[in-house]
Amino acid sequence: QVQLVESGGGLVQPGGSLRLSCAASGSMFSIYVMGWYRQAPGKQRELVARISHSSSTNYADSVKGRFTISRDNAKNTVYLQMNSLKSEDTAVYYCNCEAWGADYWGQGTQVTVSS
Repeated sequence: QVQLVESGGGLVQPGGSLRLSCAASGSMFSIYVMGWYRQAPGKQRELVARISHSSSTNYADSVKGRFTISRDNAKNTVYLQMNSLKSEDTAVYYCNCEAWGADYWGQGTQVTVSS
């Protein structure tokens, strides 16, 4: 069982930045595949960014060049740096962990981009 706790969401103006953090439990964090997903009202949950145990990354086309996913294995934490935020980035953001064939999810953190 892996527990995930997100933080860092909030209200930001268009063009602004936010950094989300996700702290994971367990001693095997370095081998987990970690990701960030988001779900906007009335829409399906979608992948935003993903980082492997070797720190290779992939991003949704809609966030490439604006968002950066990273991990700190010493702190059992994955980050999502979000720059040049747009109103369409408004959603609940969820941290995801893939470990031993199972998916684990955080509780979600709201990101609202509005003037």
